[in-house]
Amino acid sequence: MMRTRPLKVALLGCGVVGSEVARIMTTHADDLTARIGAPVELAGVAVRRPDRVREGIDPALITTDATALVKRGDIDVVVEVIGGIEPARTLITTAFEHGASVVSANKALLAQDGAALHAVAEQHGKDLYYEAAVAGAIPLIRPLRESLAGDKINRVMGIVNGTTNFILDAMDSTGAGYQEALDEATALGYAEADPTADVEGFDAAAKAAILAGIAFHTRVRLDDVYREGMTEVTAADFASAKEMGCTIKLLAICERAEDGASVTARVHPAMIPLSHPLASVRGAYNAVFVESDAAGQLMFYGPGAGGSPTASAVLGDLVAVCRNRIGGATGPGDSAYAALPVSPMGDVVTRYHISLDVADKPGVLAQVATVFAEHGVSIDTVRQSGKDGEASLVVVTHRASDAALTGTVEALRKLDTVRGVASIMRVEGE
Repeated sequence: MMRTRPLKVALLGCGVVGSEVARIMTTHADDLTARIGAPVELAGVAVRRPDRVREGIDPALITTDATALVKRGDIDVVVEVIGGIEPARTLITTAFEHGASVVSANKALLAQDGAALHAVAEQHGKDLYYEAAVAGAIPLIRPLRESLAGDKINRVMGIVNGTTNFILDAMDSTGAGYQEALDEATALGYAEADPTADVEGFDAAAKAAILAGIAFHTRVRLDDVYREGMTEVTAADFASAKEMGCTIKLLAICERAEDGASVTARVHPAMIPLSHPLASVRGAYNAVFVESDAAGQLMFYGPGAGGSPTASAVLGDLVAVCRNRIGGATGPGDSAYAALPVSPMGDVVTRYHISLDVADKPGVLAQVATVFAEHGVSIDTVRQSGKDGEASLVVVTHRASDAALTGTVEALRKLDTVRGVASIMRVEGE
């Protein structure tokens, strides 16, 4: 039987995403009612600038007092799309305390305080859903914590920031330098005026923390994620990658150690073979590659940002939370029973591509090879070229720990025949 009393929704934020959420709630009202089993009513919209014209939204719903809105007591679900740590954290906590469940798109807050927010939600018997916090419209969080709940996930690796993928794809396909590609991304609206959060990997690191926590049933905070930006990637790096049959992507990588006793989470540029599914992800799209014991290899692909794609994920959560509300139940909460330690970056084992500027004279290769051997790093291939007394030496290693590679590079810098280390790039996806 259809419930006639509407479920009341409070919307915190009415920017690009929030306005799309409000629009879809209005234009798809009949479908949402049929899918949920009850009407859904937009009961209030909290904004910072009330005088701005918001097409399709009743001005009577607009308020600048977000706290009063979430404290009303008749709100069933609060949708938070304002971002940042505060006041979002306090507003979400207050919503739980006053009887509302929460749908959020706030990756930064969830990466920093997700465990605490889940605890408050559980204390008050409410839902906390956040599909839109990672990879926009791509269904990812729900498959990880529900569809794959009976499986053992070993690795989650993906492109989770559209801005950086657009820039790197432009560098790869056109030969452009980093700044030129960034300027194009900015002109097209893919990059913010201040792109630091994207290009330095902060955005991807927050998403990696969320994904690792869900995949490995372990609390992983933003501070646990190793982060390295992509501003130092050059056209020369892409040329080297092409010679290896690879391209370069900024990857978020979350993986379980081979012995299963720990996990790691990291964000950094990496070379990946052109044969890997992630290598073909172009433009501002996102994709996440999941490896598990039973399901094997899965890939989730689609638009990772933007008003409509992100609103799609928000509305999917809203439907699920409203259904739970009607049924008097809650969905999956925080699962951190495994409590695995998060290993430092030094313990991560992978392959490396190292480009050295060296003197063009006999014995240099032997010296370099000796340094690698002394630090326990095995060399896979070496490529040398040069003239007029100067040369370049490109070394690709077998798998080695980050700590061992760091020690190797420090020793190489001390050789008189090594003029400098031009670049170091990890090689993933093999």
